[in-house]
Amino acid sequence: MDTAPRPDAAFPPDEPAPGPRQYPTPEQDRIRAAFEGGRYPYGRPMGRAAYEAEKAQLQAELLKLQIWAQESGEKFVLLFEGRDAAGKGGTIKRFMEHLNPRYARVCALSKPSDVEKGQWFFQRYMVHLPAAGGWVMFNRSWYNRGGVEPVMGFCTPQQHESFLEEVPRFEKMVVNDGIHLFKFWIDIGREMQLRRFHDRRHSKLKIWKLSPIDIKALSKWDEYTAAR
Repeated sequence: MDTAPRPDAAFPPDEPAPGPRQYPTPEQDRIRAAFEGGRYPYGRPMGRAAYEAEKAQLQAELLKLQIWAQESGEKFVLLFEGRDAAGKGGTIKRFMEHLNPRYARVCALSKPSDVEKGQWFFQRYMVHLPAAGGWVMFNRSWYNRGGVEPVMGFCTPQQHESFLEEVPRFEKMVVNDGIHLFKFWIDIGREMQLRRFHDRRHSKLKIWKLSPIDIKALSKWDEYTAAR
């Protein structure tokens, strides 16, 4: 007698067993295609009240996760990459808004020093990785060598190629050490980028966000697209 359990034995006779979960869903595919094509993926922007309510709920869940990380000793690294003026800093600000700053910090490195230029490329980033219970959010990261540096001529083609070969191995070491690694790409349309650059240029509070490199990069939109 065959006594093997039926695949749908846990479900009542009038409730069919669920089929395989479809992932990604057609809606997720549509949103992804819109983002990759530089189009706004939603029918209309979210209203302010709905946005604030949703954000508060997500920030509460994020705080729960941080408390769990402190209690369990887990470590988190979040990389935020994207075009200039895409909103990396603003996004990080929302992440950090209600987290405990003793255990979460932002790392935004300036251009490498002469000493750092002579080191292994990943060395300057390794010293900023978190200890047990800690979070580090990189506002730009080692992926500078995948985008900004080759586009702007700050590294040689050989250095760029070496980076592409080494970064999977480096990140595997990071993850194997128990760090939860998340990578976010934040995009922006060309017209919106120009508007934000204009706002920064004429704002006493945001002028520091606009650098000569940003201005120079305006003419290299297609090169940045290819690098991404």
